[in-house]
Amino acid sequence: MTVQATLRPARPLDAGATGDILWRCQREAVWMPRLYSGAETIAFCGSMIERGWMTVALVEGRIVGFLACDGRQIHGLYLSREVWGKGIARMVLDDAKRRADRLILRSFQANARANRFYRRAGFVEVGRGDGSDNDENLPDIAYVWPKENA
Repeated sequence: MTVQATLRPARPLDAGATGDILWRCQREAVWMPRLYSGAETIAFCGSMIERGWMTVALVEGRIVGFLACDGRQIHGLYLSREVWGKGIARMVLDDAKRRADRLILRSFQANARANRFYRRAGFVEVGRGDGSDNDENLPDIAYVWPKENA
C-alpha cells in the first residue's frame, strides 16, 4: 500500500524529527552497536541539514523519513517504521536519482532489508569492507547506481 508523501529540503528545525528517526532506527536494529545518544544523533542530523544534504519526506505534514546525499554520495536513508513498505523510500531514492547521473552508498551487511531494497532499486554491489572504515566497525557493502557505470 503506497502512502502519499511530499518531499522538501530539510530545514534547521527538522534536526529533532530527523534525529529521532535515525536514533530509533539505530535502536531497533539489534545488530547495531549503541554508540550515540539521542542528543548526539540530533546534532549529527543538524550538521547534515546545515550542509544542505538532507531531503525530508512528509506525510500529512509530519516528517516520516529522510535521505542525506552529498552530490553522488548517499550518507543515509531512514524512515519511521510505520511507513516501511509504503513506497516512501523508493520515492526519496528516485528523487536523488533524478538529480544525479551516478550514486554511491555503503550499507551494513547485517542490514538485509536495506540491501534487498538497494538491489531492487538498481544498485550494484561493487565491494565489501570489514568494518574498519566505519564508526560502528561493522562489515559493509559498497553499492553504485547505475549499473552501466559500475
